[in-house]
Amino acid sequence: MSYVPPLDDSKQRPRLPRELDPVEVRILGALMEKQLSTPEYYPLTLNALVAAANQKSNRDPVMELSEAEVQRALDRLQDEKLVWRVMGGRAVRYDHNLDALWHIDRPAKALLTLLFLRGPQTAGEMRGRSDRLHSFDSVADAESKLQEMASHPEPLVRQLPRRPGQKEERWATTAGGAIVEEPMTESVAAGEAREPMSARVLRLEEQVAELSAQLRALKEKLGE
Repeated sequence: MSYVPPLDDSKQRPRLPRELDPVEVRILGALMEKQLSTPEYYPLTLNALVAAANQKSNRDPVMELSEAEVQRALDRLQDEKLVWRVMGGRAVRYDHNLDALWHIDRPAKALLTLLFLRGPQTAGEMRGRSDRLHSFDSVADAESKLQEMASHPEPLVRQLPRRPGQKEERWATTAGGAIVEEPMTESVAAGEAREPMSARVLRLEEQVAELSAQLRALKEKLGE
């Protein structure tokens, strides 16, 4: 029989009772990611969670966590009621409790997942990386959800100050505490000054659409 958690007491508990450490943030991000992208394999066993946390793709930074490190972090998260242990079957599995404690919907969960797994990002970057988690109609759609999350009395995300040469603000999760910005080198600053990939893609799409319309108009004029 599966374990049924007690009634949620999120109304009495703060969303973030304490600052989460990087391992805890990575574990919660991995649980949310697999719940959204591969629900048929969710909740996760300890082995599956270790593999998800140490995944080489879609992770920044890449980690090399041991099973013992993940288990200790899970025990701490259970104490905060952020994770549940699900009994039954041949192995113990783990399920996050963030939907109830943080009152988040799927779009918000998708954005938090990306921030937990990859650190600070722009709304455009998150929109481009969210397809397997939630499909946002536009960058503005993702930005609107981030603004909504940031306006909560206990916000889970915040907007970072724009760095020199940047055209878009980045967003970060508040779960891991303060974000320490490293000084940008001259080469990095020059790279930041270039147009972001998301903006270049959107601009190219608009140009292709415009050229297609011009081609259709020319064909109609020639009677083709």
